[in-house]
Amino acid sequence: MSENCSHNCETCSAKCSSAGAKTSLLENPHEMSNIKNVIAVVSGKGGVGKSMITSLLAVEAQRKGYKTAIIDADITGPSMPKSFGITKKAEGSDIGIFPVETKTGIKMMSLNLLLENDSDPVIWRGPVIAGAVKQFWTDVVWNDVDYMFVDMPPGTGDVPLTVFQSLPVKGIIVVTSPQELVSMIVGKAVKMAKMMNIPVLGVVENFSYFTCPNCNEKHFIYGESKVEEIAKEYSIPYTVSLPINPKLAGACDKGMIELSDCKELSEFANKIITD
Repeated sequence: MSENCSHNCETCSAKCSSAGAKTSLLENPHEMSNIKNVIAVVSGKGGVGKSMITSLLAVEAQRKGYKTAIIDADITGPSMPKSFGITKKAEGSDIGIFPVETKTGIKMMSLNLLLENDSDPVIWRGPVIAGAVKQFWTDVVWNDVDYMFVDMPPGTGDVPLTVFQSLPVKGIIVVTSPQELVSMIVGKAVKMAKMMNIPVLGVVENFSYFTCPNCNEKHFIYGESKVEEIAKEYSIPYTVSLPINPKLAGACDKGMIELSDCKELSEFANKIITD
C-alpha cells in the first residue's frame, strides 16, 4: 500500500497493489434495516460536548416526526444511554440484535446496552473497537430509520475511518469550542472527512459564551468565537454558537435530555434535517 493512500479507492490517486480489487468498502446494514440518512457527529478532541450535541440533534429529528436512531460509536466512553435515562439492556435472537428505544421512540445501540455493568471498562485494541462499531450497523435490526446519528469518538483514528468507509455517511457535523488550539485540531477532522469524500454539513461551537442572568450580557469565557473563521476557511455552509447552559448538562446527568430545549441548536437542525 502506498504511503500516500487515502484509504478510499474511489478518490485516491495513489497506485496501490490492491487498487481495483474492491471499489467500495461499504457494508450492507442488516437485511431488516432500511436507513435513509446517516450523519456522523465528530470532534477533533474530547471534552467539547459532542455526545450532548448528538443527543440534542436526535431529539430534534424525532420531534420533527422523523424515525430517528443513534449509534454510540464512542466505545470506550459510551454515554448515550445515561443521557436518555436508559437502564434496560439490548436483547437479541437468531435474527440479530434489537436496539433499545428511548421514551420518545429514538432507537439506540451502545456498548453500555450490552455490558453487564455500566461502569465496566472496555479494554480493547483499536481494530476490535472498530469491528464492534461495524457490527452495530450490520447486525442490529434497525427496521425503518429516516435519520441515524453516529456519536463518534474524538480524533481521526480507527473508528472514524471505519465509519467513513463502511457506512453510507451523508455528511458530518463538527463540534468544537472557542479555544484557538481546538480550532486547529478541528481542521484535522474536517480534512479527514474531505479526504474520504464526505461533506461537512455544519459546525457547532459549544461553550461559546455565557449569558449573565442579571444583566443579560454575553461573556466569552473561553475567548472570542472562532466558528465563522473555521466555516470560511473550510467552506462549511452552516454554523451555530451555543451558550454555556448548565441545565443541558444537568438534563444529561439525570437522563432527561429528551425534555430539554436548545433554541439555537433547533434552528441549526432545521437546516441540516430536511426532506
